[in-house]
Amino acid sequence: MSKKTHDTPMLDQLESGPWPSFVTGLKRLAKDKEMVVDLLGQLEHSYKTRKGYWKGGTASVIGYGGGVIPRFSEIAEKFPASKEFHTIRIMPAPGMHYTSDILRKFCDIWEKHGSGLIALHGQSGDIMLQGCTTENIQAAFDEVNELGFDMGGAGPAVRTSMSCVGHARCEHSCYDEGRAHREVLNNFIDDIHRPALPYKFKFKFSGCANDCMNSIQRSDMAVLGTWRDDIQVNQAEVKNFVKAKGREYVINNVITRCPTRALTLRNDDTLDVDNRNCVKCMHCINVMTRALSPGKDRGVTILAGGKRTLKIGDLMGTVIVPFMKLESDDDFAKLVELGRSIIEFWAENGLEHERCGEMIERIGLNNFLEGLGIEVDPNMVNHPRTNPYVRMDGWDDEVARLKQAKAG
Repeated sequence: MSKKTHDTPMLDQLESGPWPSFVTGLKRLAKDKEMVVDLLGQLEHSYKTRKGYWKGGTASVIGYGGGVIPRFSEIAEKFPASKEFHTIRIMPAPGMHYTSDILRKFCDIWEKHGSGLIALHGQSGDIMLQGCTTENIQAAFDEVNELGFDMGGAGPAVRTSMSCVGHARCEHSCYDEGRAHREVLNNFIDDIHRPALPYKFKFKFSGCANDCMNSIQRSDMAVLGTWRDDIQVNQAEVKNFVKAKGREYVINNVITRCPTRALTLRNDDTLDVDNRNCVKCMHCINVMTRALSPGKDRGVTILAGGKRTLKIGDLMGTVIVPFMKLESDDDFAKLVELGRSIIEFWAENGLEHERCGEMIERIGLNNFLEGLGIEVDPNMVNHPRTNPYVRMDGWDDEVARLKQAKAG
Protein backbone atom coordinates (compact mmCIF):
# COMPACT_ATOMS: atom_id res chain seq x y z
CA MET A 1 0.00 0.00 0.00
CA SER A 2 1.49 3.33 -1.11
CA LYS A 3 1.34 6.14 1.45
CA LYS A 4 3.12 8.74 -0.66
CA THR A 5 0.90 11.37 -2.35
CA HIS A 6 1.19 14.60 -4.33
CA ASP A 7 -1.14 17.58 -4.30
CA THR A 8 -2.98 17.52 -7.63
CA PRO A 9 -5.50 20.41 -7.64
CA MET A 10 -5.55 20.71 -11.45
CA LEU A 11 -6.09 16.98 -11.95
CA ASP A 12 -8.79 17.02 -9.26
CA GLN A 13 -10.80 19.41 -11.42
CA LEU A 14 -11.02 16.76 -14.11
CA GLU A 15 -13.06 14.63 -11.71
CA SER A 16 -15.60 17.37 -11.07
CA GLY A 17 -17.56 17.07 -14.32
CA PRO A 18 -20.49 14.75 -15.12
CA TRP A 19 -18.38 12.19 -17.00
CA PRO A 20 -16.03 9.47 -15.72
CA SER A 21 -12.42 10.69 -15.48
CA PHE A 22 -9.17 8.85 -16.15
CA VAL A 23 -7.82 10.62 -13.06
CA THR A 24 -10.14 8.58 -10.83
CA GLY A 25 -8.77 5.37 -12.32
CA LEU A 26 -5.17 6.48 -11.84
CA LYS A 27 -5.85 7.41 -8.22
CA ARG A 28 -7.30 3.97 -7.64
CA LEU A 29 -4.13 2.36 -9.02
CA ALA A 30 -2.01 4.76 -6.97
CA LYS A 31 -3.26 3.20 -3.75
CA ASP A 32 -1.04 0.19 -4.46
CA LYS A 33 1.48 1.48 -7.01
CA GLU A 34 4.05 4.13 -6.08
CA MET A 35 4.87 4.39 -9.81
CA VAL A 36 1.36 5.75 -10.43
CA VAL A 37 1.63 8.14 -7.47
CA ASP A 38 4.61 9.83 -9.11
CA LEU A 39 2.93 9.58 -12.51
CA LEU A 40 0.08 11.72 -11.17
CA GLY A 41 2.61 14.12 -9.65
CA GLN A 42 4.46 14.48 -12.97
CA LEU A 43 1.21 14.99 -14.89
CA GLU A 44 0.15 17.73 -12.46
CA HIS A 45 3.58 19.32 -12.92
CA SER A 46 3.13 19.18 -16.70
CA TYR A 47 -0.26 20.90 -16.42
CA LYS A 48 1.29 23.67 -14.33
CA THR A 49 4.30 24.23 -16.61
CA ARG A 50 2.41 23.41 -19.86
CA LYS A 51 5.22 21.17 -20.95
CA GLY A 52 5.68 17.45 -21.49
CA TYR A 53 8.63 15.71 -19.87
CA TRP A 54 8.73 12.31 -21.52
CA LYS A 55 11.57 11.43 -23.87
CA GLY A 56 12.34 8.34 -25.92
CA GLY A 57 15.25 5.96 -25.77
CA THR A 58 15.83 2.25 -26.21
CA ALA A 59 13.94 -0.58 -24.57
CA SER A 60 13.14 -4.00 -26.00
CA VAL A 61 12.94 -7.71 -25.34
CA ILE A 62 15.35 -10.38 -26.60
CA GLY A 63 15.04 -11.05 -30.33
CA TYR A 64 12.73 -8.12 -31.10
CA GLY A 65 13.55 -4.75 -32.63
CA GLY A 66 10.16 -3.17 -31.93
CA GLY A 67 7.06 -3.52 -29.81
CA VAL A 68 8.08 -1.44 -26.79
CA ILE A 69 7.46 2.30 -26.63
CA PRO A 70 10.19 3.68 -24.33
CA ARG A 71 9.31 6.55 -22.04
CA PHE A 72 11.94 8.09 -19.76
CA SER A 73 11.19 11.08 -17.55
CA GLU A 74 13.25 14.25 -17.89
CA ILE A 75 12.38 15.19 -14.30
CA ALA A 76 13.18 11.85 -12.68
CA GLU A 77 14.73 13.60 -9.67
CA LYS A 78 11.32 15.07 -8.78
CA PHE A 79 9.32 11.89 -9.45
CA PRO A 80 11.74 8.94 -9.20
CA ALA A 81 9.14 6.15 -9.06
CA SER A 82 7.88 7.03 -12.55
CA LYS A 83 11.26 7.78 -14.11
CA GLU A 84 10.58 4.88 -16.52
CA PHE A 85 7.06 4.33 -17.81
CA HIS A 86 7.39 2.13 -20.89
CA THR A 87 4.48 0.72 -22.90
CA ILE A 88 4.46 -2.85 -24.20
CA ARG A 89 2.33 -3.36 -27.30
CA ILE A 90 0.68 -6.79 -27.55
CA MET A 91 -1.12 -8.10 -30.63
CA PRO A 92 -4.74 -9.07 -29.96
CA ALA A 93 -6.47 -12.02 -31.56
CA PRO A 94 -8.21 -11.34 -34.93
CA GLY A 95 -11.65 -9.89 -34.27
CA MET A 96 -10.48 -9.05 -30.73
CA HIS A 97 -11.96 -12.21 -29.26
CA TYR A 98 -11.03 -12.75 -25.61
CA THR A 99 -12.19 -15.02 -22.85
CA SER A 100 -12.73 -13.56 -19.39
CA ASP A 101 -10.05 -15.96 -18.13
CA ILE A 102 -7.45 -14.50 -20.53
CA LEU A 103 -8.35 -10.95 -19.53
CA ARG A 104 -7.94 -11.80 -15.84
CA LYS A 105 -4.53 -13.32 -16.56
CA PHE A 106 -3.48 -10.16 -18.40
CA CYS A 107 -4.51 -8.10 -15.37
CA ASP A 108 -2.61 -10.39 -12.99
CA ILE A 109 0.56 -10.20 -15.10
CA TRP A 110 0.43 -6.43 -15.33
CA GLU A 111 -0.29 -5.91 -11.65
CA LYS A 112 2.76 -8.06 -10.95
CA HIS A 113 5.21 -6.49 -13.41
CA GLY A 114 3.76 -3.09 -14.34
CA SER A 115 1.54 -0.24 -13.24
CA GLY A 116 -1.74 -2.10 -13.69
CA LEU A 117 -2.81 0.37 -16.39
CA ILE A 118 -4.09 -1.40 -19.54
CA ALA A 119 -5.65 0.22 -22.63
CA LEU A 120 -7.86 -1.83 -24.97
CA HIS A 121 -6.92 -0.86 -27.66
CA GLY A 122 -4.47 1.63 -29.17
CA GLN A 123 -5.04 3.10 -32.64
CA SER A 124 -3.02 0.25 -34.13
CA GLY A 125 -5.24 -2.24 -32.32
CA ASP A 126 -2.69 -3.31 -29.73
CA ILE A 127 -3.33 -4.24 -26.14
CA MET A 128 -1.39 -1.42 -24.47
CA LEU A 129 0.31 -2.48 -21.25
CA GLN A 130 1.29 0.96 -19.97
CA GLY A 131 3.83 1.67 -17.27
CA CYS A 132 6.77 -0.67 -16.92
CA THR A 133 10.39 -0.33 -15.89
CA THR A 134 13.21 -1.45 -18.18
CA GLU A 135 14.06 -4.18 -15.68
CA ASN A 136 10.57 -5.75 -15.80
CA ILE A 137 9.87 -5.63 -19.57
CA GLN A 138 11.32 -9.05 -20.38
CA ALA A 139 9.63 -10.84 -17.49
CA ALA A 140 6.26 -9.28 -18.32
CA PHE A 141 6.50 -10.19 -21.99
CA ASP A 142 7.61 -13.75 -21.24
CA GLU A 143 4.46 -14.37 -19.20
CA VAL A 144 2.22 -12.74 -21.84
CA ASN A 145 3.93 -14.83 -24.51
CA GLU A 146 3.14 -17.99 -22.55
CA LEU A 147 -0.56 -17.05 -22.88
CA GLY A 148 -0.13 -17.27 -26.66
CA PHE A 149 0.19 -13.55 -27.43
CA ASP A 150 3.02 -11.88 -29.33
CA MET A 151 4.56 -8.43 -29.38
CA GLY A 152 2.91 -5.80 -31.57
CA GLY A 153 4.55 -3.39 -33.99
CA ALA A 154 6.28 -0.12 -33.18
CA GLY A 155 8.58 2.20 -35.09
CA PRO A 156 9.12 2.12 -38.89
CA ALA A 157 7.57 -1.32 -39.31
CA VAL A 158 4.44 -3.18 -40.28
CA ARG A 159 2.10 -2.44 -37.41
CA THR A 160 -0.41 -4.65 -35.65
CA SER A 161 -3.39 -5.45 -37.87
CA MET A 162 -7.02 -4.98 -36.88
CA SER A 163 -10.14 -6.85 -37.96
CA CYS A 164 -13.80 -6.50 -37.05
CA VAL A 165 -15.83 -9.18 -35.29
CA GLY A 166 -17.08 -10.12 -38.77
CA HIS A 167 -18.09 -13.72 -39.49
CA ALA A 168 -18.39 -14.52 -35.79
CA ARG A 169 -21.38 -12.28 -35.08
CA CYS A 170 -22.21 -9.92 -37.96
CA GLU A 171 -24.71 -10.77 -40.70
CA HIS A 172 -23.21 -8.07 -42.96
CA SER A 173 -19.84 -9.85 -43.20
CA CYS A 174 -18.76 -10.43 -46.81
CA TYR A 175 -15.59 -12.49 -46.23
CA ASP A 176 -13.63 -14.27 -43.53
CA GLU A 177 -11.95 -11.32 -41.83
CA GLY A 178 -10.30 -13.42 -39.15
CA ARG A 179 -8.58 -15.67 -41.68
CA ALA A 180 -7.47 -12.72 -43.83
CA HIS A 181 -6.03 -11.04 -40.73
CA ARG A 182 -4.25 -14.22 -39.68
CA GLU A 183 -2.81 -14.94 -43.14
CA VAL A 184 -1.35 -11.44 -43.36
CA LEU A 185 -0.06 -11.56 -39.78
CA ASN A 186 1.76 -14.84 -40.33
CA ASN A 187 3.41 -13.64 -43.54
CA PHE A 188 4.54 -10.23 -42.25
CA ILE A 189 5.61 -11.15 -38.73
CA ASP A 190 9.27 -10.41 -39.43
CA ASP A 191 8.35 -6.96 -40.76
CA ILE A 192 6.44 -6.32 -37.53
CA HIS A 193 9.24 -7.25 -35.14
CA ARG A 194 12.24 -5.85 -37.01
CA PRO A 195 11.63 -2.26 -38.16
CA ALA A 196 13.23 -1.65 -41.58
CA LEU A 197 10.71 0.48 -43.52
CA PRO A 198 10.46 4.22 -44.32
CA TYR A 199 7.72 4.56 -41.68
CA LYS A 200 4.75 2.59 -40.35
CA PHE A 201 2.46 0.43 -42.49
CA LYS A 202 -0.97 -0.72 -41.31
CA PHE A 203 -3.37 -3.40 -42.53
CA LYS A 204 -7.02 -3.28 -41.47
CA PHE A 205 -9.87 -5.66 -42.28
CA SER A 206 -13.54 -4.65 -42.28
CA GLY A 207 -16.25 -7.08 -43.29
CA CYS A 208 -18.47 -4.56 -45.07
CA ALA A 209 -18.68 -0.90 -46.06
CA ASN A 210 -19.73 0.09 -42.53
CA ASP A 211 -15.97 -0.18 -41.96
CA CYS A 212 -16.03 -0.70 -38.21
CA MET A 213 -12.20 -0.75 -38.22
CA ASN A 214 -11.93 2.71 -39.85
CA SER A 215 -9.75 1.00 -42.44
CA ILE A 216 -10.31 3.57 -45.20
CA GLN A 217 -9.07 6.42 -43.01
CA ARG A 218 -6.52 4.60 -40.87
CA SER A 219 -4.69 1.96 -42.91
CA ASP A 220 -2.12 1.84 -45.67
CA MET A 221 -3.88 -1.24 -47.06
CA ALA A 222 -7.60 -1.58 -46.34
CA VAL A 223 -9.48 -4.79 -47.09
CA LEU A 224 -13.19 -3.97 -47.21
CA GLY A 225 -15.98 -6.49 -47.67
CA THR A 226 -18.41 -5.92 -50.56
CA TRP A 227 -20.58 -7.72 -53.14
CA ARG A 228 -21.05 -7.40 -56.89
CA ASP A 229 -24.52 -8.82 -57.52
CA ASP A 230 -27.91 -7.51 -56.36
CA ILE A 231 -28.89 -6.61 -52.81
CA GLN A 232 -31.01 -9.40 -51.35
CA VAL A 233 -34.55 -8.13 -50.71
CA ASN A 234 -37.13 -9.90 -48.56
CA GLN A 235 -40.34 -8.21 -49.72
CA ALA A 236 -42.40 -9.69 -46.88
CA GLU A 237 -40.06 -8.08 -44.33
CA VAL A 238 -40.15 -4.82 -46.32
CA LYS A 239 -43.92 -4.77 -45.91
CA ASN A 240 -43.62 -5.58 -42.20
CA PHE A 241 -41.15 -2.72 -41.78
CA VAL A 242 -43.41 -0.25 -43.62
CA LYS A 243 -46.40 -1.40 -41.57
CA ALA A 244 -44.49 -0.95 -38.31
CA LYS A 245 -42.82 2.38 -39.14
CA GLY A 246 -45.17 3.96 -41.69
CA ARG A 247 -44.54 4.99 -45.30
CA GLU A 248 -43.49 8.51 -44.32
CA TYR A 249 -40.75 7.17 -42.05
CA VAL A 250 -39.45 4.79 -44.72
CA ILE A 251 -39.43 7.48 -47.40
CA ASN A 252 -37.73 10.05 -45.15
CA ASN A 253 -35.19 7.72 -43.55
CA VAL A 254 -34.42 5.18 -46.25
CA ILE A 255 -35.57 6.12 -49.74
CA THR A 256 -34.52 9.77 -49.83
CA ARG A 257 -31.22 9.07 -48.05
CA CYS A 258 -29.91 6.79 -50.77
CA PRO A 259 -27.01 8.80 -52.24
CA THR A 260 -27.72 7.67 -55.82
CA ARG A 261 -31.55 7.50 -55.58
CA ALA A 262 -31.43 3.80 -56.33
CA LEU A 263 -34.44 2.93 -54.12
CA THR A 264 -38.15 3.17 -54.92
CA LEU A 265 -41.00 2.34 -52.52
CA ARG A 266 -43.93 1.07 -54.58
CA ASN A 267 -47.60 1.69 -53.78
CA ASP A 268 -47.97 -1.90 -52.62
CA ASP A 269 -45.18 -1.32 -50.04
CA THR A 270 -42.58 -3.37 -51.91
CA LEU A 271 -39.08 -2.07 -52.64
CA ASP A 272 -37.37 -1.74 -56.00
CA VAL A 273 -33.57 -1.46 -56.07
CA ASP A 274 -31.68 -0.05 -59.05
CA ASN A 275 -28.62 -2.21 -58.42
CA ARG A 276 -26.62 -0.69 -61.29
CA ASN A 277 -26.59 2.61 -59.41
CA CYS A 278 -26.16 1.17 -55.91
CA VAL A 279 -22.86 2.30 -54.38
CA LYS A 280 -23.17 -0.15 -51.47
CA CYS A 281 -23.06 2.49 -48.76
CA MET A 282 -24.94 0.11 -46.40
CA HIS A 283 -27.43 2.73 -45.15
CA CYS A 284 -30.59 0.98 -46.30
CA ILE A 285 -29.28 -2.39 -45.07
CA ASN A 286 -28.43 -0.90 -41.67
CA VAL A 287 -31.94 0.56 -41.26
CA MET A 288 -33.90 -2.39 -42.70
CA THR A 289 -31.71 -5.22 -41.47
CA ARG A 290 -34.31 -7.99 -41.74
CA ALA A 291 -35.56 -6.86 -45.13
CA LEU A 292 -32.25 -6.19 -46.88
CA SER A 293 -28.87 -7.89 -46.85
CA PRO A 294 -25.68 -7.89 -48.96
CA GLY A 295 -25.69 -9.85 -52.21
CA LYS A 296 -24.54 -13.45 -52.51
CA ASP A 297 -21.50 -12.84 -54.79
CA ARG A 298 -19.27 -11.50 -52.04
CA GLY A 299 -15.63 -10.49 -51.92
CA VAL A 300 -13.45 -7.50 -51.06
CA THR A 301 -12.44 -4.10 -52.32
CA ILE A 302 -8.83 -3.18 -51.56
CA LEU A 303 -7.70 0.39 -50.96
CA ALA A 304 -4.24 1.83 -50.38
CA GLY A 305 -2.87 4.98 -48.80
CA GLY A 306 -5.18 5.86 -45.94
CA LYS A 307 -3.66 7.65 -42.93
CA ARG A 308 -4.13 10.33 -40.31
CA THR A 309 -2.39 13.70 -40.22
CA LEU A 310 1.34 13.81 -40.84
CA LYS A 311 3.14 15.64 -43.65
CA ILE A 312 0.27 16.43 -46.00
CA GLY A 313 -2.82 15.98 -43.85
CA ASP A 314 -5.40 13.23 -43.64
CA LEU A 315 -5.79 10.89 -46.62
CA MET A 316 -8.53 8.41 -47.43
CA GLY A 317 -7.57 5.13 -49.06
CA THR A 318 -7.69 4.95 -52.88
CA VAL A 319 -9.25 1.92 -54.58
CA ILE A 320 -6.59 -0.21 -56.26
CA VAL A 321 -8.58 -3.47 -56.58
CA PRO A 322 -12.31 -2.82 -57.10
CA PHE A 323 -13.32 -6.43 -56.43
CA MET A 324 -11.68 -9.76 -55.76
CA LYS A 325 -12.98 -13.01 -54.33
CA LEU A 326 -11.51 -14.04 -51.00
CA GLU A 327 -12.52 -17.64 -50.41
CA SER A 328 -9.91 -20.16 -51.61
CA ASP A 329 -6.32 -20.69 -50.50
CA ASP A 330 -5.20 -19.10 -53.79
CA ASP A 331 -7.33 -16.02 -53.08
CA PHE A 332 -5.69 -15.49 -49.70
CA ALA A 333 -2.26 -16.08 -51.22
CA LYS A 334 -3.00 -13.33 -53.77
CA LEU A 335 -4.00 -10.98 -50.94
CA VAL A 336 -0.70 -11.59 -49.15
CA GLU A 337 1.25 -11.18 -52.40
CA LEU A 338 -0.46 -7.85 -53.12
CA GLY A 339 0.43 -6.63 -49.63
CA ARG A 340 4.03 -7.71 -50.18
CA SER A 341 4.17 -5.89 -53.56
CA ILE A 342 2.83 -2.67 -52.04
CA ILE A 343 5.29 -2.76 -49.13
CA GLU A 344 8.26 -3.54 -51.35
CA PHE A 345 7.41 -0.77 -53.83
CA TRP A 346 6.91 1.73 -51.00
CA ALA A 347 10.11 0.61 -49.23
CA GLU A 348 12.04 1.22 -52.44
CA ASN A 349 10.41 4.51 -53.46
CA GLY A 350 9.20 6.09 -50.21
CA LEU A 351 11.11 8.83 -48.47
CA GLU A 352 12.14 8.61 -44.84
CA HIS A 353 9.19 9.12 -42.51
CA GLU A 354 6.78 9.06 -45.47
CA ARG A 355 3.60 6.99 -45.35
CA CYS A 356 2.50 4.97 -48.37
CA GLY A 357 -0.36 7.39 -49.13
CA GLU A 358 2.01 10.33 -49.10
CA MET A 359 4.25 8.54 -51.57
CA ILE A 360 1.26 7.93 -53.86
CA GLU A 361 0.39 11.64 -53.69
CA ARG A 362 3.97 12.55 -54.53
CA ILE A 363 4.62 10.17 -57.43
CA GLY A 364 1.04 9.91 -58.75
CA LEU A 365 -1.43 7.03 -58.74
CA ASN A 366 -0.51 6.01 -62.31
CA ASN A 367 3.12 5.40 -61.37
CA PHE A 368 2.06 3.49 -58.25
CA LEU A 369 -0.28 1.21 -60.22
CA GLU A 370 2.34 0.69 -62.91
CA GLY A 371 4.87 -0.29 -60.27
CA LEU A 372 2.44 -2.91 -58.92
CA GLY A 373 1.47 -4.14 -62.39
CA ILE A 374 -2.21 -3.25 -61.87
CA GLU A 375 -4.37 -2.04 -64.78
CA VAL A 376 -6.09 1.33 -64.39
CA ASP A 377 -9.83 1.03 -63.71
CA PRO A 378 -12.58 3.72 -63.59
CA ASN A 379 -13.41 2.61 -60.04
CA MET A 380 -10.07 4.06 -58.95
CA VAL A 381 -11.20 7.65 -59.65
CA ASN A 382 -10.86 9.60 -56.41
CA HIS A 383 -13.37 12.28 -57.39
CA PRO A 384 -15.49 12.60 -60.55
CA ARG A 385 -15.04 15.55 -62.88
CA THR A 386 -17.13 18.59 -62.04
CA ASN A 387 -16.60 20.07 -65.53
CA PRO A 388 -18.45 17.99 -68.17
CA TYR A 389 -16.47 19.40 -71.12
CA VAL A 390 -13.97 16.87 -72.47
CA ARG A 391 -12.08 17.21 -75.75
CA MET A 392 -12.08 13.88 -77.56
CA ASP A 393 -10.10 14.81 -80.66
CA GLY A 394 -6.85 12.89 -80.71
CA TRP A 395 -8.13 10.07 -78.48
CA ASP A 396 -8.00 7.49 -81.29
CA ASP A 397 -4.40 8.38 -82.10
CA GLU A 398 -3.46 8.10 -78.42
CA VAL A 399 -5.12 4.68 -78.10
CA ALA A 400 -3.25 3.47 -81.19
CA ARG A 401 0.03 4.79 -79.77
CA LEU A 402 -0.50 2.99 -76.42
CA LYS A 403 -1.36 -0.28 -78.15
CA GLN A 404 1.76 -0.02 -80.28
CA ALA A 405 3.89 0.73 -77.24
CA LYS A 406 2.53 -2.32 -75.41
CA ALA A 407 3.05 -4.56 -78.42
CA GLY A 408 6.61 -3.36 -79.06
